Amino acid sequence: MSFSSNVKEELSNINTYSKKNLIEAELIGYLLSSNTKIEGNITRFITENEFNIERIYKILFKLNIDYEPETIRKVYVAKIINPKLRNVEELNQDEEKRALVRGIFLGSGSINDPNKKYHLEILLNDNDISKYIQNILKEAGIKTKILESNNTLYIKEGEEISKFLAFIGAQKSVLNFEEIRVMKDLRNTVNRQVNCETANLTKTVNASVVQIEAINFLKKMKKYEELPDSLIEIAELRVKYPEMSLKDLGTMLENPIGKSGVNHRLKKIIEFADEIKRGN
Repeated sequence: MSFSSNVKEELSNINTYSKKNLIEAELIGYLLSSNTKIEGNITRFITENEFNIERIYKILFKLNIDYEPETIRKVYVAKIINPKLRNVEELNQDEEKRALVRGIFLGSGSINDPNKKYHLEILLNDNDISKYIQNILKEAGIKTKILESNNTLYIKEGEEISKFLAFIGAQKSVLNFEEIRVMKDLRNTVNRQVNCETANLTKTVNASVVQIEAINFLKKMKKYEELPDSLIEIAELRVKYPEMSLKDLGTMLENPIGKSGVNHRLKKIIEFADEIKRGN
């Protein structure tokens, strides 16, 4: 199953059936999702998720609300007859608000595989409801955004998704998500370090090629021996260790010098070679 399905399976197993105010709040959440269609006194909740349909049937039964199960191919439908529920603004308790958001996520929410990218979204029927839910989450310290063109509430930051999952009660999924997030961040850190080291090595090698070409040119032109002893010493090390950093080359000198000192001497060699070339 997908990560999103695993989250919904965990949420569907939360046993709150003895608390009618909470399962009513969750049912309200289901019916505010984009998978709900209302025609007169008939409300239909439509889903392809078995965990969803089984949970909503249990909630309707516990609340003594008339419903008829329908199945159209692989799509499950809960046909709810004249549901009399509280208004969403009447859900004042923190646990009721959590249950409301849990129902909305179960109704039309999804999460991408966190190994690939961080993205959670919930499609709602109404923009005002999107903003209402956004405010509930804001009060809980969870940052969300709204795509107003289709009333979609979404989160793209890993930490915020983790907090959202904890808010709706998906504790096991939080642990799985955080484990993936830690490993992903570690891989990214390692990749950045490798890329940085590779870039530095490439830069060193490219500079080394220019320096060695100048040294070999001076040898070919019988001008190498005209270099001062300090430049010959660094030239011999550069030819012997073409991939070594300037800092490390400096430590190998008889009288060690720093990176800038090594760079200065190698530049002198290149400048001398250029002068010989111009003279020819």
